[in-house]
Amino acid sequence: TGRKSSPLGSIQVILRNMEASLTARDRVGIQDFVLLDPHTSESAFLDNLRKRFHENLIYTYIGTLLVSVNPYKELDIYSKKQMDTYMGVNFFELPPHIYALADNVFRTMQSEFNNHFILISGESGAGKTEASKKILQFYAVSCPSTKLLNNVRDRLLLSNPVLEAFGNAKTLKNDNSSRFGKYMDIQFDHQGGAVGGHILSYLLEKSRVVHQNHGERNFHIFYQLVEGGEEDLLRWLGLERNCKNYRYLVQGDCAKVSSINDKSDWKTVRKALSVIEFSESDTEHLFGIIASVLHLGNIKFDVDARGYATLNNNQEMHWLLGIPNQVLQQGLTHRKIEAKTEEVFSPFSVDHAVYARDALAKAIYGRTFNWLVNKINESLANKDSSRKTVIGLLDIYGFEVFSVNSFEQFCINYCNEKLQQLFIELTLKSEQEEYEMEGIEWEPVPYFNNKIICDLVEEKFRGIISLLDEECLRPGEATDITFLEKMEEKIGGHPHFVTHKLGDQKTRKTLDRGDFRLLHYAGEVTYCVVGFLDKNNDLLYRNGKEVMRQSKNAIIKHCFPSTEPDSKRRPETVVTQFKSSLVGLTEILMSKEPWYVRCIKPNEAKQPGHFNDVLVRHQVKYLGLMEHLRVRRAGFAYRRKYEIFLQRYKPLCPDTWPNWKGTAAEGVQLLIKHLGYKPDEYKMGRTKIFIRHPRTLFATEDAFQVCKHKLATRIQAKYKGFRVKEDYLKQREAATKIENCWRGLMARKEREKRAWAVKVIKKFIKGFMTRNEPACIDNSEYLAYVRQNYLTRLKENLPKTVLQKDSWLTPPPIMQEVSDALVQQTAFIRKRLSCNIQTSSMFKGKKENYPFSVCRPFMDTRICKTTFTCHLCLLFLFFSDLCVRPPQYSVPVVKYDRNGFRPRLRQLIFTQQAAYLVEEAKIKQRIDYSSLRGVSVSNLSDNFLILHVTCRESGLYVLSLLEMYLVKTTNDPSSVWNDFIMCSVRFDIQPGREGFVDFKSGQESMVYRAKNGHLMVVSLPFKQHQLIFEGIVEQLTKFFVFYRNQQEPNRDEDASTLG
Repeated sequence: TGRKSSPLGSIQVILRNMEASLTARDRVGIQDFVLLDPHTSESAFLDNLRKRFHENLIYTYIGTLLVSVNPYKELDIYSKKQMDTYMGVNFFELPPHIYALADNVFRTMQSEFNNHFILISGESGAGKTEASKKILQFYAVSCPSTKLLNNVRDRLLLSNPVLEAFGNAKTLKNDNSSRFGKYMDIQFDHQGGAVGGHILSYLLEKSRVVHQNHGERNFHIFYQLVEGGEEDLLRWLGLERNCKNYRYLVQGDCAKVSSINDKSDWKTVRKALSVIEFSESDTEHLFGIIASVLHLGNIKFDVDARGYATLNNNQEMHWLLGIPNQVLQQGLTHRKIEAKTEEVFSPFSVDHAVYARDALAKAIYGRTFNWLVNKINESLANKDSSRKTVIGLLDIYGFEVFSVNSFEQFCINYCNEKLQQLFIELTLKSEQEEYEMEGIEWEPVPYFNNKIICDLVEEKFRGIISLLDEECLRPGEATDITFLEKMEEKIGGHPHFVTHKLGDQKTRKTLDRGDFRLLHYAGEVTYCVVGFLDKNNDLLYRNGKEVMRQSKNAIIKHCFPSTEPDSKRRPETVVTQFKSSLVGLTEILMSKEPWYVRCIKPNEAKQPGHFNDVLVRHQVKYLGLMEHLRVRRAGFAYRRKYEIFLQRYKPLCPDTWPNWKGTAAEGVQLLIKHLGYKPDEYKMGRTKIFIRHPRTLFATEDAFQVCKHKLATRIQAKYKGFRVKEDYLKQREAATKIENCWRGLMARKEREKRAWAVKVIKKFIKGFMTRNEPACIDNSEYLAYVRQNYLTRLKENLPKTVLQKDSWLTPPPIMQEVSDALVQQTAFIRKRLSCNIQTSSMFKGKKENYPFSVCRPFMDTRICKTTFTCHLCLLFLFFSDLCVRPPQYSVPVVKYDRNGFRPRLRQLIFTQQAAYLVEEAKIKQRIDYSSLRGVSVSNLSDNFLILHVTCRESGLYVLSLLEMYLVKTTNDPSSVWNDFIMCSVRFDIQPGREGFVDFKSGQESMVYRAKNGHLMVVSLPFKQHQLIFEGIVEQLTKFFVFYRNQQEPNRDEDASTLG
């Protein structure tokens, strides 16, 4: 067929298990009312509908008719996956769905190459418009796709929001109620592609433009324009963004509705108009007309001195379609009367002027709506003249019963009477044709024939329509009451008609004097005659048309053409036009194959999950569902093709299971004989089996479910045995292959290992033989092995401590140099560790700031480029002593004279033999290490040290390592030697004169001469001392080592080894 197809997936399996088998019928109900038993019980019908509704199963069949209950919530049953599931599947194979009906219609059209239509009916709010959308969406997805076909598809889909904007409105029962009937033809080519379409509209409720009941709104487009229109557009149209400023929009007192987003809908309409190929000029003129209707509704009339209507400085007239004010004013306040050769303008009263204004607004909107439908049809027109098949969608208003029913409800219910008559005729016709085609005797079916009601309404000269037209056209004072009196006179004896005057005392209590009641097929409806004549006339005065022809709006000129004949005869009334359009619609439908969707609203409050039995019962009645069910069940409840029936139930008979070789009819005959069907329970047709009672089918289905489980168990056992055996053979074959491969791999590896071992042994022997020769290709690997072996053994036999000197492995000749280097490095480490131990033994736990110096490593020298100043360079040039013995350490000091402790900046330089005090490029003092007899420090954080020397000039040096202070003493070293001084030290400045150096802790570090003449050294407490000189320990250790080297020259340690 050229359609998209997809395999039935897991979702189909789930649906089949739940629905196609009838095992779940007690919980979810019967999916086809034809199988309901008893089928004549309205309570059983409602109970089944309720069960399915509460299980979110909103669709149910009556044969091929689809019953749809509005769930008032989103259900996940309209996805692309669902569409694929229902594509190309037998109608009754899957659960009821609108996609199943749409697909069956399409496949029947393709196979039989004939035309079909789908009639969607139900009361306002039952979901008719949504059902129509779902069908269109299904065809958009399922039909073949090309660029041209996609354009047609988009226009078909987007025609909906445009027509809804201009033809739908909020009513008391529905926020998006269609206020016109719509019939859409979708044209398909021979490959199933949608190539065009055509739309017919019926009975637009034009009176809604000028009047809305409380709680209702005007057509959506008015609110969308005001709320969503762009600022520039509103300014150009003279509109304000406030619906309350326009009389035609506030009569229902509900301009804002929570469930309607006018701004968003406005954007959708604008986009749809562009896709449907409305030009920018057409769009501007269209919105100009909508704005003009709003301005027209705001025109107010004044009364002149004679009591006639007049217009004075009305600002709204400026925005009315570019019509001159004078012309518009005369057209709204006067009526033109032609009398033979002259024309007379008769002034209106205010009431007549208001009527003329509203009539003009209704005419403008009604004709513009017709232009809009024709414009959409031009966009959907198929340019190919070849024959096309058609699927029609009829979305028509359902039967309406309000608290007050007027002319519109009369027309709508008359339409439903005609459609019900057509529905019964087509259903009986299709049933009779199927029976005749299958060779089964047709049994007459009793049903309610509503022809008597249709005749009551439309019969010539005697019907209600004829009487209404006659009253509208007759001269004299015709009123709604005179129309009611004429009906009482002409049709007063009809059994389906009653008024207050004709009714009995009980009936009169329920009827007002201006009411009449019709007994429709769906029940009684009471109509109020008030307004019948005015609405049926729907007169637009002749000069009103002439005024419109002077408009500059292109659409208005098209809607009110100058070529339109101005016949002096009165135009056809509204009800006559509607009757004629229904006749045309009936002819269209009679030429096509019918399919039906009946929509039901479960409650008035639009609440999900709430099922109102009274309301649903009423709809079931006026939708004629029980009548249709009776027709379908009059003969046989169930009918299926032999192939389908045999395919499903053949496991129940040993003769047909698992494979039947004969014809399907013979197989079914054997099957039902085995099942024990009685002769009156079934009939065998030419291609189908007909089963009379649902209980027969249910018994067969239950038996099939039992048999299915047994078969499933046997099939599973066979299948599992087969799979296990198959897996075993595969595993055994795989194991054999793996063993062969593994053995081959291991043999190859063993061969490679042996070849490698032979090469290695040869190289080792050759290397051993040439081990004492220079390195070459023959012995390079052997020598590498010797090195590695030696280092490995050395790793495992290292000396236990670095102080062991004689426990070193004897190296081979090639590793002698490496061994000597390792021995030297070990000696260096040993000396460094000795220095660390010696330093720790001297200062740890005794000097307060010793811990801060531990992290700084020992170095051979601290002299670097930054401290090697030009003065030191000069000293090296002029003093050969420094050149012979280069300095090992240098530090800046401050020297205090022994008299007065005046500070002198000096540089202290250490060599291997002596220490020097230098001022710029001059050597001030030289201290031989031979004269050094001791070093003392305090236990505080003052960074001072005291050097004990013996010479002529000085016997004591006091040094600070942040700043170095030098004090000369002549003390005998034996009297001043102290390793750690606790508080003060005494020294001789000269014979007979003593000096003191005192130490203490304070809040600030300083050195000064105290009042008692002592040199006072104040240091910060340990925790506050932040500026510790990092080399204090290193320098103290230098002094001690230099001193000991002079005293004990044979010791191993010297300054160059301190790290």
